Amino acid sequence: MADLQHALDVALEAAFAAGRRTLAHFGTGVAVEYKEDATPVTVADRDAEQVLRAHLGRAFPDHGVVGEEEGADRADASHVWWLDPIDGTKSFVRGVPLYGVLVALAIEGRVEVGVAHFPALGMTVSAASGLGTRLDGRPVRVRATDRLADAFVGFTDAGSFARHGRAGAWDRVRAATAFQAGWGDAYGHALVASGRLEVMLDPVMNAWDCGPFPVLLREAGGRFGDWRGRETIHGGEALSVSEALWPQLEPLLGEREST
Repeated sequence: MADLQHALDVALEAAFAAGRRTLAHFGTGVAVEYKEDATPVTVADRDAEQVLRAHLGRAFPDHGVVGEEEGADRADASHVWWLDPIDGTKSFVRGVPLYGVLVALAIEGRVEVGVAHFPALGMTVSAASGLGTRLDGRPVRVRATDRLADAFVGFTDAGSFARHGRAGAWDRVRAATAFQAGWGDAYGHALVASGRLEVMLDPVMNAWDCGPFPVLLREAGGRFGDWRGRETIHGGEALSVSEALWPQLEPLLGEREST
């Protein structure tokens, strides 16, 4: 437990330092480039990942690292850090403050430490296995809603559900819930972990985009994983939900449709 607390402390320090680096570029009209997958990237993404790697490398030189911008280093190690220096780059380049710095430590493939830091909001959700989930240092839990009909649902891009074979599922979820709020990215999953939303759905997801969320949700009384409810950051899709609402949500999701 002490080792996890130390790893969490270092992860928080790294995320805060990287967050400060992003704020130096936020709202400045920073130039945007596009990667091969058509997603945007800026100098802020690259600078922030270098800050993360430097902090973690000094503290844990034997650990592996996988980052969105600089790729994998010793990814077969028993301890691997998963990094996204700016999750929500589309928000970042538009001056929307919902982007996050994501840091997670997987030990033998299971995420045990996670930090989701939102620099422009001054908000941080963090957790380590057995230590609970905290919002800015205060213990939090998932929202105690017991009816899906009363639930608020987050999403990132409404058009993404049809593009990734989930239009029918999204229609069913919309009809079954009280309110649906967009522009989510990591922020939406953090809202579920900290008791502000009941459900967050992403029909497509990369591992580095969701590294912290298995432990953030697990320690808060919820679950994060693929649309079958299996805890993973490698499912290619993602959901966050309270354990109480999962049995009501699961039948609505169904199988991926052809596109």
